[in-house]
Amino acid sequence: AAGGGGSRRNSARTHRPVAVLPRGPRAKAARRAVTTAWLPGQQDDRAYTSGELYIAYLESISKLPAGFRIGTANLKFVPPEAPKLGELPMRLTVIAADAPSATYAAVFTQNAFPGAPILVGRERLKVGAPLQAFAINNKVSNVFPADGGVKSSEAVCSATASELGLPGGAASVLPSSTGVIGWQLPAKELAAAVPAAVANMQGDSALPAAMAIMTTDRYPKVSSVEFPGGGRLVGFAKGAGMIEPNMATMLCYLLTDVDLDCGKAELQAMLAAAVACSFNSCSVDGDESTSDTVALLSSCRSPKVASDVFASALKDVCMDLAGQVVRNGEGTRHVIRVAVTGASDDATARRVGKGVVNGPLFKSAVSGNDPNVGRLVGKVGQVLSAAGASMTQGCECLIGGETIFKDGRFALDGEKEDRLSDHFKYAEMPSESKFPHHSRCVDIEVRLGGGGSGSAVVLGSDLTREYVDINSDYRS
Repeated sequence: AAGGGGSRRNSARTHRPVAVLPRGPRAKAARRAVTTAWLPGQQDDRAYTSGELYIAYLESISKLPAGFRIGTANLKFVPPEAPKLGELPMRLTVIAADAPSATYAAVFTQNAFPGAPILVGRERLKVGAPLQAFAINNKVSNVFPADGGVKSSEAVCSATASELGLPGGAASVLPSSTGVIGWQLPAKELAAAVPAAVANMQGDSALPAAMAIMTTDRYPKVSSVEFPGGGRLVGFAKGAGMIEPNMATMLCYLLTDVDLDCGKAELQAMLAAAVACSFNSCSVDGDESTSDTVALLSSCRSPKVASDVFASALKDVCMDLAGQVVRNGEGTRHVIRVAVTGASDDATARRVGKGVVNGPLFKSAVSGNDPNVGRLVGKVGQVLSAAGASMTQGCECLIGGETIFKDGRFALDGEKEDRLSDHFKYAEMPSESKFPHHSRCVDIEVRLGGGGSGSAVVLGSDLTREYVDINSDYRS
């Protein structure tokens, strides 16, 4: 199981998954999710020796906030676009609040070809009527199928509202779909499975939902925060491939029971800000999904929490979940963290970081524990291009705390080569494991010249044979 202790720069000490904030102005803010995945130069050595211990840890942090229930159901369908595949498995997840709530927010993909659930979700947000439930399916993403898709999404919402007896009807249900793009949603099969999902509803744990929404994910992802007075914020996410978010992630649901001291516009801005520094700052493969959704809903069953306290906790949970999504990436053996400073602005810094973690040559080198550092420096220069040449003056690049490039010269030797390779091996993990063996990463720092104040931290993953294998026969 995860050990206790702290963390330090590029070393292996254990780190508690949950900790109390230090004394000071925010000392009574919350018990929060803790991860050092986003802290340059630091290593988080939380480790698990078995899948059973990992699941036990998740169960310990997955308690649902007051006023929520979750139910799941299994079903089968035959895709009309590929009938030779025969019957395929699908899961339906229903999340319901005890009463309609006007306290919610959501962000969606910016892909120009959004799925039908995104179109429905944007309309729900625009109208602003209270929400009370989420209906989520895996296997089929319902993106521009032959039948258009919106009617199918609405049919599932209608069946969910009817079975739950929601006063707001289908309009109070937010749909989400993930899976194969281009296939029709089996709305009749999903609607028929709704009674089973509702019959299975429980108010104890979010873990069944975290497991049910998975597709190629190897393990579930959960994070949580506890506020003074017993209020909770619990988040869970799925996503392993097509991870290049833009104002969202693959699928992420954030449930809380605290009564928030802010209006709907402020809550929407709060969620967007949390997503910007977490899900929008990670990438597995550079492909932005057509179905990305992050949705937040409050039952308002617990005492009020100040908006700044909640915003900080929301950011922590989103950053924790985003780090877990990258670690759980398809075929991932190494998590790559790139911290960029000295850029002309934050957007440029993030662009440099994403350029590094999305560069197939460098990603492949990391996969093989090969410190081919020229690929890193070359990618930084490619992103900056001639227009950003001033930022290359005095640029310094480090891997594992070791300077490999500075002042226009590489700083390499045989012993350093061995240490860099050892650093990659230190961060390596089995790509097929059903649980995260550890939480370490390849630590990269890019210190640009020019004296700019722009900075960013980006998480990414390596490129492995397993990633290709998974995506060569994804539909079956």
